[in-house]
Amino acid sequence: MKRIIYASLLFFLSIQYNLAFAQPKANQISTVELVKIDNLFKQYIAKGWIKGITANVAVDGRTIYSKAFGNNLNRPFKTDDILRIASQTKAVTCVAVMILFDEGKFQLDDPISKYIPAFKNPQVLDKFNPTDSSYTAKPANHEITIRELLTHTSGLGYAQIGSPDMNAIYEKAGIEAGFVTHKKLLETEINKLGKLPLATQPGEKWQYSLSIDVLGRLVEVASGLTLNDFFKQRIFQPLGMYDTYFALPKAKQGRLATVYTEDPKTQRIKPWKDGAFPGATINYPINNNGYFAGGAGLVSTSKDYGIFLQMLLNGGTYNGKKILSDKSVVMMTSNQIGNIPFTDNTFGLGFEVVTEKGSKKFGQSIGSYSWGGFFGSSYWVDPKKKIVAQIYVQQWPLSHGEINDKFKSIVYKAVK
Repeated sequence: MKRIIYASLLFFLSIQYNLAFAQPKANQISTVELVKIDNLFKQYIAKGWIKGITANVAVDGRTIYSKAFGNNLNRPFKTDDILRIASQTKAVTCVAVMILFDEGKFQLDDPISKYIPAFKNPQVLDKFNPTDSSYTAKPANHEITIRELLTHTSGLGYAQIGSPDMNAIYEKAGIEAGFVTHKKLLETEINKLGKLPLATQPGEKWQYSLSIDVLGRLVEVASGLTLNDFFKQRIFQPLGMYDTYFALPKAKQGRLATVYTEDPKTQRIKPWKDGAFPGATINYPINNNGYFAGGAGLVSTSKDYGIFLQMLLNGGTYNGKKILSDKSVVMMTSNQIGNIPFTDNTFGLGFEVVTEKGSKKFGQSIGSYSWGGFFGSSYWVDPKKKIVAQIYVQQWPLSHGEINDKFKSIVYKAVK
């Protein structure tokens, strides 16, 4: 009887943690190929191209690779380090939007001005004077829609990393990309953004932008919660993502990974000091800025973010918790920009989506989806092969960013 009870308990625990580390299945995962990931990472550290790295790969919900190499400032890099995931925040915000869409709070082709009036009657940049950042603008051909925000076809630019004209306009208005040094309120900043000109006509082209930060404010308006509270109550707590935050608690700050940068002359790697990138700080998770940047503001771990991605792979469900409808997951991970050019792939609602042409590069299945973050992180989900893969470097700039592609190639050789 005791043996039966013990066996039942083990079975119960195993189904509660569908990302638990497990031995690879025979004839499915090549352990010989997985060792090549170790060698790749050690090579880049030995050559001085990076200081540390961690990666995680799960197949069909089972972790087959989870390792860290190199060092933070005063300790080894660890697999449970809390990482600045930067633009990987965007996928979380897009999921929040689709949760509210599932609840009928809005339609995707609604104008955003219906919920954020500052975006009413948008104007498009016409002429720009670089001497004083003054400009003239003309009326947009239509109101920006929620779908256009989700697909980065809204016409908005991106502060600090966009075109010189838009960078200057945003800087003059005090608009920042999310790694802010002082207290700011999402509502105030997005209302300011809504009054500024667009870079292009809405729906005209794909352009990486502050669109997802605008959607963060939409979540607040539609839900009546701050973006921080919505994330906690509707995504992080149900999924068991206990290390994902906008503002990292003091008790966990010792686990926050070091960020590195490259000397522009020698390319030697050194710890980041503010000023490495104009107007950005790496202290945004710990400086109490109060700014819930839906496009860039979160920290997380590979375990937590792996749970989030596994939820998407599972069709919106994880450990019995239904976060999104199957329909919304399909919409998010399929072409939503029509024939608008976007590399060899296409774009869904928050993700790059692999096309037949794009699949030939690394062997990714058609329909795989991905994105990454400013500090050298990248992830992808392959629904056909049931792969969830992540890699985190915590460095900017990253001259040897090809490590992401090499990692991807090895994973596809390992997963048969």
